[in-house]
Amino acid sequence: MLRIVGSQYYFRRSVPLDLRPWLSRGEVSHPLKTSSKLLARQKAALLYAKTGQCFVEIRRMTTEPTRKALTATDIILFYEQFVKDWENYHNVRLQEEETKHKVEMAQQALQMAAYMQQVDNFLDIIAGHFEQTDAFLNGLKQTQAVSTAVTKTREAMLRDEITGLRKLVVDIKASSGTVTSVSSLSVLEEQEDAAVQILLPPTPARRKNTQTQTISAMAQRFVLNDESKSADTIKGTKTTLDLFIEAFGDLPVSQVTGTTAGDFHDLLLGLPATHGKSKNRLPIRKAVEAAKEQGLETVSGKTVKNHFSRLSSLWSTLVQREIVPKNPWMQWSFNTAKKTERRCWTDEEMALLTQAQWEHRGIPRRTYAGMVNVALYTGLRLGEICNLRCQDIENVQGVACFHIRPHPEDDWSPKSAAGTRLVPIHSQLIKAGIMSFLKPGQHFLFPDLPTSSEGVRGAAFGQAFSKLKTKLDLPAEITFHSFRHTVSTKLRNQNASFRELWIDRVLGHEASHRSQGTMNYTSSIDVQNLKSVIEALKFPTFRLDIPEI
Repeated sequence: MLRIVGSQYYFRRSVPLDLRPWLSRGEVSHPLKTSSKLLARQKAALLYAKTGQCFVEIRRMTTEPTRKALTATDIILFYEQFVKDWENYHNVRLQEEETKHKVEMAQQALQMAAYMQQVDNFLDIIAGHFEQTDAFLNGLKQTQAVSTAVTKTREAMLRDEITGLRKLVVDIKASSGTVTSVSSLSVLEEQEDAAVQILLPPTPARRKNTQTQTISAMAQRFVLNDESKSADTIKGTKTTLDLFIEAFGDLPVSQVTGTTAGDFHDLLLGLPATHGKSKNRLPIRKAVEAAKEQGLETVSGKTVKNHFSRLSSLWSTLVQREIVPKNPWMQWSFNTAKKTERRCWTDEEMALLTQAQWEHRGIPRRTYAGMVNVALYTGLRLGEICNLRCQDIENVQGVACFHIRPHPEDDWSPKSAAGTRLVPIHSQLIKAGIMSFLKPGQHFLFPDLPTSSEGVRGAAFGQAFSKLKTKLDLPAEITFHSFRHTVSTKLRNQNASFRELWIDRVLGHEASHRSQGTMNYTSSIDVQNLKSVIEALKFPTFRLDIPEI
């Protein structure tokens, strides 16, 4: 289709056999007027399409009846005019593209000129600042050089004076016939070294040590990097540190006194209870002012006590290591009376919860329904439910049970030693479909729960449940933990034959009375007895079905 003659490309195509008598030629050849192979291919492709259309048109003209018989000359003239029209069209299109390209280049040039103007304006603005900074640094350098020179001069003068005094003492001793003792010379040398040390600039070692002993550095070393600390302890310590550093800065621990602790105590007591629970929170001191002006509810004494307890634990370690002389966070009194007393769910409130619409993008309604059912029919804590694994469902003595136990591989363990226990699965839970959450190869029973940046599973679910509770206008006394209160109250009010010790065992409480038998034989409680305790739970108004997959 392409051939090159000299440096120019030509288009070449064979004429179909049936049209050769009409065109009086066996092939079509047309100059492409370019030495670029890429451009020649583009033109040849268009020309190939056009010649094909021309061949079709010639066949139509030669086969359809016309008023005037066509001759070969007419067809050749038609073809030549066709090719000429196509070439003119191509030239027009080429000029149009070149013009468009020039416009785009002009626009880019204007944009570049505007950008360079902005750069020049910026350089003009900061040039003055650079000159001021350079002058300041040169002045500082000169001052340091002068100070160093003066110090060296004074040191040399002092050494010369000491040398003269020593020579004078030796001459006096020699003239009096006595020999200077070694101890006298040693004293003189010590005085010389002391005098020189006075003139030397202060060593930066102590300053560096002070900088490395900031409260954040010490917390990182003794708490945050301690693998034996729980995720809750690390999270709480970070929260306390953020509040303290925001209020007083990252002070060296040696500068934290009882006065500092008292100021932090007063500041925390004035902090609104909602501080830190929203993304757009005020700085701590402005938040205290806003709470005072608007009469907002402030944090409880228990919360302040928790902050002080975390700092006191850190300072106890620092006192043991003799990094600080005393612990300023100890022996503070707090009003720990609960502002809001949690209570059980009523039948009406559980009915309202059953009808509520769960709205959370990351946690599906199926997971929400499963967790609420588990909480109400077992009394498990939220953290225990969130950390349930598929392997924690076991068959013991013919009874399906949740085995609540430590899992060091996930850095999680129950709240206390009594928290390690077997909890039989209620028949209503099995009927609702809790076993459908078991999947081969699945780790957690509720895998959709995200883990927070502090490594805590269930934090997002707890926040979402609180929002749902607020949306339903439920009182502050009702929380997710109220399910556990409800279970405990229901079981202790049953007119049944099971013992109080069995209830404590199911809920993971320490035994109500610590007799020798209680401490030694609680692990031998028959699972069937625990099953009878669980099956005593009845909630007639609660109908929260677990959706199918």
